[in-house]
Amino acid sequence: MNQWSIRGADAAVISDIVRRTDLSKTAASVLVARGYNSVDEIADFLEEQELSSPYLIRDMQAAAEYILESVDEGKKICVYGDYDCDGIMATFMLYSYLSLTGADVTYYIPEREEGYGLNEDRIRKIAEDGTELIITVDNGIASVKEAELIKELGMSLVVTDHHQPSDELPDAVAVVDPHRNDCHSPYKNLCGAGVVLKLIAAMEGGDYDVALEQFGEYAALATIADVMKLNGENKYIVRRGIEYLKNTENCGLIALMKEAKLSPEKLNSTSIAFNINPKINVAGRIASSTKAMELLLSEDEDEATEIAKEIIEYVSERKRYEADVLSEIEEKINNNPEILNDRVLVFYGNNWHHGVSGLAAAKITDKYGKPSCILSVSEGMARGSARSVQGFSIFEALSSCEDLYEKFGGHTGACGFSLKEEKVDEFIRRVNLYAKENYSIMPKPVIEIDKRLEVEDTTIPAIKSLSVLEPFGEGNPKPLFLATDVVIEEKELFSEKHLKMKLSYKNASFYTKLWNTLLDEFPFAVGDRIDIVLSLDINEWNGRETVEYSIKDYKKSGLSQQKYINAKHYYETYRLGEKLSPELRPIIVPDRDDFVAVYTALFTYTEKFGRGKNMDALFSEVYSEKLNYFKFRIILDCFEELSLAKTDYAKEIVSLIKTERKVDLESAEALKKIKSV
Repeated sequence: MNQWSIRGADAAVISDIVRRTDLSKTAASVLVARGYNSVDEIADFLEEQELSSPYLIRDMQAAAEYILESVDEGKKICVYGDYDCDGIMATFMLYSYLSLTGADVTYYIPEREEGYGLNEDRIRKIAEDGTELIITVDNGIASVKEAELIKELGMSLVVTDHHQPSDELPDAVAVVDPHRNDCHSPYKNLCGAGVVLKLIAAMEGGDYDVALEQFGEYAALATIADVMKLNGENKYIVRRGIEYLKNTENCGLIALMKEAKLSPEKLNSTSIAFNINPKINVAGRIASSTKAMELLLSEDEDEATEIAKEIIEYVSERKRYEADVLSEIEEKINNNPEILNDRVLVFYGNNWHHGVSGLAAAKITDKYGKPSCILSVSEGMARGSARSVQGFSIFEALSSCEDLYEKFGGHTGACGFSLKEEKVDEFIRRVNLYAKENYSIMPKPVIEIDKRLEVEDTTIPAIKSLSVLEPFGEGNPKPLFLATDVVIEEKELFSEKHLKMKLSYKNASFYTKLWNTLLDEFPFAVGDRIDIVLSLDINEWNGRETVEYSIKDYKKSGLSQQKYINAKHYYETYRLGEKLSPELRPIIVPDRDDFVAVYTALFTYTEKFGRGKNMDALFSEVYSEKLNYFKFRIILDCFEELSLAKTDYAKEIVSLIKTERKVDLESAEALKKIKSV
């Protein structure tokens, strides 16, 4: 269960803004809720902020001058990229630009099996090919040892990156990274391709016109793909880039959008994030990122179409690999449920596909609300990806174990790393120790809600008025609305994997969708009252526009999320063997009435539906001021021990075990133990 935070907004301020601008009340309410409390502040937000001089980034001028000199001298140059969408776009941009200048240039993007960033074997091969200058894009800031090797082999190095640097920088002609401590550029949140866009502008004498016209769409794709904050200069890049993308002449992108059934006029940050970028990424995840480069470099329509079709086929393959990894993780959880009590979840397995580790980590973090790391072990090495929740820097957490890695890099929300297999257990211990020592209570996912839903918000003009806030993305999410005490009138499955419901709210009914949720996975029944968080969109079909309601989260009406989160924290602390305050004892030891309430609810559900019940749904049914989540989990522990129920911890399903025998609840060790606290 996620934590909800409802932003406040002053009604008088909203009214004043509506009176003085052409904003709708819905749009003005969202803006005020997000902290824009005056017409001037709103104007600053809505106004496009142009890009600052590229030369304000440390070493940018030195990098531009040295690269141009190398081109003039006919030196052989290698652009060394990365296999994700940002790295691919950055590689394509710089390689294409240098090619247009007549440079003797090639590119290299490592396969995932090689790992992230520069590696010694490839550096030696690049040197053997006669390369004199290596330019990194979207990597290199952590390549201190590799930089030394490049110098020993007689080559020069220019680093362009956007990841967090360590105390020691690589020895290079120039190290261009806005996150350097000695870099005083005004905007820091660029992706790798954003840094390259500025490098190209620097090589154009500081003029952005050529850089944006030729490469703006690729920088926009990368900025969205790398989940960079869409504020300031990133917002400008994405807005401009989307307009260029709508009219792109790139055969590969045209073919990919056609195969993805994405019309250019409907392009926005959301459709790009869900329909284009994953397909660029999938080539590097499943086959080779060079396939995505081939697509972007193709100048033949038929060839581009064939490559696009091949990439689309990779998506199904990627889903199979991801499902295999998640299935094994579920098995590990059920074999050792205690792992879910850890502050940072770490799962590893033999020969898991490297290309889906980041996706699997994101799924695990989303499901369990905790930072997670997924590692694939092969030939004595463990390579993995990490994802985090708001308020917990996974980069800082993993940096505390930096001496264990062979390679490591990333940022606040995501990291990639590799280490020897024998160090994995120590890594798990230390990353959880870091979390324990630095967070008394681990941060939880927070859903920021912009306003309570009113009927006037659900009109087509009101929803269309929200487009003024675009582009939506990290740091500027699509507006979310709260509807409380909603009654479920109907529910059914559509397209085999999505839930459609008819809901009643404030004397009106509407249909809503809950994506990728099966009937059995939704914990509430017809007639139940729930609170929901939802977004609003316009759906156009056969020339007719309708309002589309999409549920983002839900809970039983009246259930206190904060009490749930606190009780869950204390339960997990207890299960980890850590001491609890004796003052908690009166509210954590269940009595017989509590046991009866949980058993009766589970029995009734089983008799009616013939299957187990979702754990949170079961708790929602029995929850009261007296029966909190801690007691509820102790009761389930007792039921499991006494063979009264069985819990699938991975799927979070509790199933009744029918028995005719009498059971002495007081004999359960789980109950005896909690009474001794």
